Amino acid sequence: MNHFIQFLTYFRIFIAPVIFLLLIHDYFGWTLFLFLLASISDYWDGFLARKYMHTSEIGEILDPIADKVLLVFLLIGISVLTDSIFVTLISCILISREFWVSGLRDLNSRKNNISATKVTFTAKLKTATQFLAIFLFLLGFYTKSTLIVFIANFVLFLSLILSIQSGMRYTLESLRK
Repeated sequence: MNHFIQFLTYFRIFIAPVIFLLLIHDYFGWTLFLFLLASISDYWDGFLARKYMHTSEIGEILDPIADKVLLVFLLIGISVLTDSIFVTLISCILISREFWVSGLRDLNSRKNNISATKVTFTAKLKTATQFLAIFLFLLGFYTKSTLIVFIANFVLFLSLILSIQSGMRYTLESLRK
């Protein structure tokens, strides 16, 4: 079971560039399908690791990295496809926040203060809204629905607000200790 759980995490890392290539070459059906598989794998690897008590330090490290890799490839691809300054700016801020929080986690790990950047509900909600925004963009591209893409813009903006909020919390907690 442990190998399967690890496979689910690695799957997200290795499928991200494939999804990106499919996305920029307008294979929206395949892009949407593989993104849904990757998103489901994110849920299942955590669920199974907890259920079968196969949680590990490497899993705790790789799971958010897998999410970030998938997020970065898709946000860049969506930014290219939409040719929107709004989407590109939000994507750049979201990606920058991910690097910032990774740096904070590294710093806190070195200072034996890992509780300062322990994953919070807001951070999980941030990831969920990011994935929902990406899903909506991909669905909008696939169905050629400008309304769905328009809604995706709002959900992406909501994920920006949650990202800034959770990033600020991590920063303040890190500086506090």
